[in-house]
Amino acid sequence: MEYNINGLRVFTKGNKNNNTIIFVHGFPYDHTMWNNQIEELKENYYCVTYDIRGLGESYIGDGQYTMEAFVWDLFSIMDGLHIENPVLCGLSMGGYISLRAVEKEQNRFSGLILCDTRSEADNNEGKLVRSNAIDKINVEGVEAFANDFVPKCFHNKTPERMSEMYEKILEITKSQNSIGVKGSLIAMLSRRDTTPSLKNIKIPTLILVGKKDTLTPPKIMIAMADKIKKSKFDIVPKAGHMSPLENPEFVNNKIRRFLEKNFD
Repeated sequence: MEYNINGLRVFTKGNKNNNTIIFVHGFPYDHTMWNNQIEELKENYYCVTYDIRGLGESYIGDGQYTMEAFVWDLFSIMDGLHIENPVLCGLSMGGYISLRAVEKEQNRFSGLILCDTRSEADNNEGKLVRSNAIDKINVEGVEAFANDFVPKCFHNKTPERMSEMYEKILEITKSQNSIGVKGSLIAMLSRRDTTPSLKNIKIPTLILVGKKDTLTPPKIMIAMADKIKKSKFDIVPKAGHMSPLENPEFVNNKIRRFLEKNFD
């Protein structure tokens, strides 16, 4: 099924009477990055994906986005679909949204899956990187930004090993609206640090990171996992920052086992 909720394009598969998983995609991609996970889980779970505002098919507006607005969008989808206590699964920017949502209203969720993300806010160097990306888009356009950014998200062997998938992701990124991409960068560089609240997370949590992730390396994510009491940590082989796409079989297996252990 497809829905339009407050300008957000929302997609569901599976039986709504089953336990729900909401997947929140990374920057600067769209809901289709979770297709492998949806196909694996839709028979036993109610799977919800959506395009974050400014990206994919969701509304763009003026590009003045904040992480708080992204979290409000997530809650509006839950309200619109009458979803209670879902498992929340986010990658990278989707992880930032997920961590802040759980920090705000943990009681609305039953579990958390964090892929290739971090709890810390951007430091000064990180803010400059995102600011320079905005300038690059202003001067050279989204396509130039995509050609520079997307390779950094993948294991260096992925473009050759999984060329069809890689080229599709690259094309999706190139086709994104420049206002939406810049708005996401603004939201990320201004986001809140959720590290102090990690100790308060009481729901079961799965943390996955690509072995060759250079954007959120394993050492950063294992440090985050150590702060979450009910967390399980795994390193995804043959993967960089986009582990659900680069090694879907491994990621699907870990997610399924996590769900069966904690929610079935």
